[in-house]
Amino acid sequence: VQLVESGGGLVQAGGSLTLSCATSGSTVNISAMGWYRQAPGKQRELVAGITSGGSTKYADSMKGRFTVSRDNAKNTMYLQVNSLKPEDTAVYYCFAIQGGGLIQGGGSYFPSGGGGLYWGQGTQVTVSS
Repeated sequence: VQLVESGGGLVQAGGSLTLSCATSGSTVNISAMGWYRQAPGKQRELVAGITSGGSTKYADSMKGRFTVSRDNAKNTMYLQVNSLKPEDTAVYYCFAIQGGGLIQGGGSYFPSGGGGLYWGQGTQVTVSS
């Protein structure tokens, strides 16, 4: 499974953007996908996830301004971010799980992939104040 993110860039605070994650390869058994982000000097944190059935999951700290969706016909997942803040500046990574799911814990979710966990290369989002 190959994942390619796009849509990042430099945006002003208060603006919006939509990230895309295009999948290719052996995508038939993908059971869930999602987005993580990593800000400079911080640990990677989950933003949102979405199951193959369309159920969405958000970390408690990410609820309200983030919307995850997927277009199965296009094999693409999206992350819409509204009311961007400078603290949203980070590299955003998409991931895909085969044969597993998203496990809830500690106000967030964690990918659990029995068949495989795949990552994109990341896309930089920079929010200026």
